[in-house]
Amino acid sequence: MQPTHDIAPHFPFDNSYARLPERFFARLAPTPVAAPELIRLNEALAGELGLDADALRSAAGIAVLAGNRVPDAAEPLAMAYAGFQFGNWSPQLGDGRAILLGEVIGRDGVRRDIQLKGAGPTPFSRRGDGRAALGPVMREYIVSEAMVRLGVPTTRALAAVTTGESVAREQMLPGAVLTRVARSHIRVGTFQFFAGREDLEGLRALADHVIARHDPAAADAERPYLALLRGVLERQATLVAQWQEIGFIHGVMNTDNSSIAGETIDYGPCAFMDTYHPETLYSSIDHAGRYAYCNQPPIAHWNLAGLAQVLLPLIDPEESKSIELARAELDRFEECFNAAYEAGMRRKLGLADEHPDDPALISDLLACMAAFEADFTLTFRGLCDAQDADAPANQSLRALFTEPAGFDAWATRWRARLAAEGGASPERRERMRATNPLYIPRNHQVEAAIVAATRENDFSPFHTLVDVLDRPFEEQAGREEYTHPPLPEEIVHQTFCGT
Repeated sequence: MQPTHDIAPHFPFDNSYARLPERFFARLAPTPVAAPELIRLNEALAGELGLDADALRSAAGIAVLAGNRVPDAAEPLAMAYAGFQFGNWSPQLGDGRAILLGEVIGRDGVRRDIQLKGAGPTPFSRRGDGRAALGPVMREYIVSEAMVRLGVPTTRALAAVTTGESVAREQMLPGAVLTRVARSHIRVGTFQFFAGREDLEGLRALADHVIARHDPAAADAERPYLALLRGVLERQATLVAQWQEIGFIHGVMNTDNSSIAGETIDYGPCAFMDTYHPETLYSSIDHAGRYAYCNQPPIAHWNLAGLAQVLLPLIDPEESKSIELARAELDRFEECFNAAYEAGMRRKLGLADEHPDDPALISDLLACMAAFEADFTLTFRGLCDAQDADAPANQSLRALFTEPAGFDAWATRWRARLAAEGGASPERRERMRATNPLYIPRNHQVEAAIVAATRENDFSPFHTLVDVLDRPFEEQAGREEYTHPPLPEEIVHQTFCGT
C-alpha cells in the first residue's frame, strides 16, 4: 500500500515517562530500515488519538511508523525492566526491540504510549537483533484488535509496516514494525527492576508516577502504595477473568508481561482455544504447562505477589505491618477474580440473577465440554439459540459434543434455571449474542493469513480476517468459513514467540 502524498504527521506528545530519572531507560532513536511499506493503518484508532490518518499514510508518516524518521517532540527511549520468566529471575530485561516514541493524550482525555516494536537493537537487546518478523507483527495486530472488539482491555495496533529487510530466526523471514499503543508499558517487572537493585528512591519515583497516571485516587489514600497494589490487583483479576471467558491463552505470563494498567500486553505465543480443555496450551517454549489456560488465574496471583513484595518498603515503615497489609490485599485476589468471572459466565449463559449454584452450573458445563470435546466458542454461541430444547438450533449444539446425551443432562438443569428467571425470550437471546462471539482469531486462520503474506506477499487474507473480527458478535453473510473450527490437518498445535 503506497502513499499518495507526503504530509509530515504531527504527534501532540506530552512525555511524562521521559521526565523520570535517566536510569529508568536508555535514550536512543530507532534504527532505520531499507524500504518501508504500509501494510495497514488503524484509522479509527488514529482518530481516537487525534492523529491525521492521511499524514500517517504519507511517505513521511510511513517513515515515522517504520522508525526512519523521529517526529517532532518525540523523546525516543527503551524502557528498563526486569522480571521472572517461567519462574526464573532475570535482573535486567528491558525493551530489547521496542522504542517508546512518547505519549499522547487522546480525544477521550486518556494518556497513551506510542511505541515502535521491532525498531532495532537497544542496550537491553541481550545479543538480539532488535527486529521483528512479519508473522508476529501480523499476529499481534490481528489478536490485539480482536480483543478490543471482544471488550477485553489490551494494547492496540496503530499500524504495521514491512521493512524491506529480512530477519534471521530459524530461517530468514521478512521483517516488519508494529506501532503499538498502550495506556502505559509499565509492568510488574518494571517495579522489580528497581527492587532488585535496592533502589528505593527509583522504586518510589516509579510508584508515584504510576499513581499519578493510573490510580490518582490512591494519592489521597491513607496508604497510597497499598491503594496502588489494590488497583493493580483488581485490574489484573478482572482482565484474567475476561481471558477465561473467551478461551484466550496468553502463553507467556512472565512478570515482565504483566501490565500495571491491566491491559493484555505482549502477544507472543498467544492463542484462542478451539476444543475446550482446561490444560490447553500452545506456546512452544512452555514445556511444563506453567501458563496453560487453567493456570492463568493462579499465575496472575503469583505475579501480583511479586509486586506486593517489592512494594513492602513503601507500604509501611514497619516490615511486619507492611507484610500483614500486603497479604490482606493479596488474599482478595480470589474473591475479585471469582466475582468477575462468575458475573461474566452468567452473562454468557443468559442468567440475570445470582444464585448459589452458579459455580457448579458453570464448572459442570466446562467439564462436559472437556469430556466430550466441544468447541469452546461455538458451544457458548450455540446456547444463545438453544434456550428451548425443541429449538432446531439445539440439535446443532448437541452435535458439538461427542456424546450429546452428556450435554443434555446439563442443559436440563440450565433450562430449569432459565425458567425460574422467566423462561426463553428473544431479549435474552440478544443479550447472549452480545456477549458470546461468533468470530474469534482462530489459530489456523491467523496462520493462513501469515503464510499468505510471508510466502506470497498476499495480504488480502490478513485484511479480510481483521475486517471479520471487527464485528465478532454479528452474523456476516458470506463469511461463515471464519466460524469453522480447524479440520484435523489445519490444527495449530504450537505457537511461537516473536524473538
